Amino acid sequence: MQIAIVKYNAGNIRSVVNALQRIGCNPVITDSPEALMSADKIIFPGQGAAGETMKYLKEHNLDRLIRALRQPVLGICIGQQLMCRHSEEDNTDCLGIFPVDVKRFVPTDSSEKVPAMGWNNIHNLKTGLFEHVGEDDFVYFVHSYYVPVCDYTIAEADYTLPFSAALRKDNFYATQFHPEKSGSVGEQILRNFIELI
Repeated sequence: MQIAIVKYNAGNIRSVVNALQRIGCNPVITDSPEALMSADKIIFPGQGAAGETMKYLKEHNLDRLIRALRQPVLGICIGQQLMCRHSEEDNTDCLGIFPVDVKRFVPTDSSEKVPAMGWNNIHNLKTGLFEHVGEDDFVYFVHSYYVPVCDYTIAEADYTLPFSAALRKDNFYATQFHPEKSGSVGEQILRNFIELI
């Protein structure tokens, strides 16, 4: 099975490679349209700023390519946010795969720091992406922006308010948290994605 990671100007891609190797996969990092279109599974991970990253994707025609993918695709962190319609970060129009907008956290008291950083539990888990993952298992988040709970939400978490910890529409899946930094729970989620039919 060929696993491809989208190569673009985002940080944290190497940790995704390491996590996949730990579960027995040897992914390729590529921005080749041919390689991405022919891969069995695609991962669109990273950390970065929405405006700058969307500019890069458009300049390299990766925006159109990602929208055209028909195999299972997993967005991680900024990958999830860029798969949405619009982000309040830099007032950015995104890929529009999920017809929902990304919002900035607004703390309600001094104990709530932005970015939200650290371990948080996930619940209301749906789809095979969370097979063998327990309700309220903990995963690792680092984010200042969030996707509201919506029709595409397949996992929720809470920080200042309930938000989408994961999304799914057709062949597109996405997590706001970092499965590659989430220990055995994250490895199970990556394994589930790799095994999706």
